[in-house]
Amino acid sequence: MAVAHIHERPSAVTPEAPALSVVVPVRDEADNIEPLVTEIRAALAGREPFEIVYVDDGSTDATAAVLRRLGADIPALRTVRHRAGCGQSAAIASGVKAARAPLVVTLDGDGQNDPADIPRLLDLHAGDADGDRLLVTGLRAKRRDSLGKRLASRIANRVRARLLGDDTPDTGCGLKVFTRAAFLDMPRFDHMHRFLPALMVRAGGRVVSVPVNHRPRAGGRSKYGVFDRLWVGIVDLLGVMWLKRRATLPDVEPDAEPDQ
Repeated sequence: MAVAHIHERPSAVTPEAPALSVVVPVRDEADNIEPLVTEIRAALAGREPFEIVYVDDGSTDATAAVLRRLGADIPALRTVRHRAGCGQSAAIASGVKAARAPLVVTLDGDGQNDPADIPRLLDLHAGDADGDRLLVTGLRAKRRDSLGKRLASRIANRVRARLLGDDTPDTGCGLKVFTRAAFLDMPRFDHMHRFLPALMVRAGGRVVSVPVNHRPRAGGRSKYGVFDRLWVGIVDLLGVMWLKRRATLPDVEPDAEPDQ
């Protein structure tokens, strides 16, 4: 994975430690930031304390200025900035590392993921007895993308499912819920965000897919082309197959009971 200089903008934080961190990677999404932040706050109002961690992946538009302005008025909003663009996986990793909560939600910064779906995914994760090793991911039942993107994603998902056995029909959906500890235990590499279900299964965890809303992009333009999605991940796919074959899951015995 590429290396970037990271700057975390100091800002006010919530008075109590958050139970949830919402991580949003962005690059040149100035027009979409304020509407999405408003929707996230509305979706999580009245729930456990939360923070919103935006990761600005080397934007060259007004993204940084918009985040500074909003951060001055919203204590729960924090910003991490890459001085140079390193890609979505690096941005997600920076956001998760900066997160203060044990539970993380990720969603794309273009506004196509609907924050109103977050509570359903959180409730499903909270109701699972093995939440530490559970990845809840969105399934975009009705994609609001171009035909080319939909075909590329369909082919990529079928190939991944066949070769990796991750039992996930839509690995590309940015809306996901997982624990910070589980993510930090995973190997990190460029494009890893597309393989989170397989990496969770590799670690002995489970993946649950939930149908979610998917919306047309309201502003800006996509940073990834059809051939990026379809061909760039081939080497990564082979690498994840190798990681799965080399995985070892130790059977750790619990601590012995102390002598009476």
